[in-house]
Amino acid sequence: MGDDLDPRFTFANERTYLAWNRTALALIGGGLAAGQLLTFDSEVVRLVVSLPPIVLGSLLAGTSFRRWAANERAMRSGEPLPTGAPTPLLAYGLAALGMVVAILVLVDAVHA
Repeated sequence: MGDDLDPRFTFANERTYLAWNRTALALIGGGLAAGQLLTFDSEVVRLVVSLPPIVLGSLLAGTSFRRWAANERAMRSGEPLPTGAPTPLLAYGLAALGMVVAILVLVDAVHA
């Protein structure tokens, strides 16, 4: 749909999309590894450490596709690129996850 683009813009949009998906895959893999390899005194703590990165990675993968498609449509129709990206989701999600994991690791170390 719309006008043909300079391939560099399409490739740049695709590279960004693939970068978001690599990040999503790393989060999912990291959560899976944490769930399998880390040991805590509580099963609940292990799940709290491992499930959020998996969920965050899944959300990021879905969001990145919508972002890629919206950018592609905007570029082809000559409209401004849409605002709002997966960046806040990732930044705030990782910040919250880091704080929760740090607290859980400290609590687990004190109780050991």
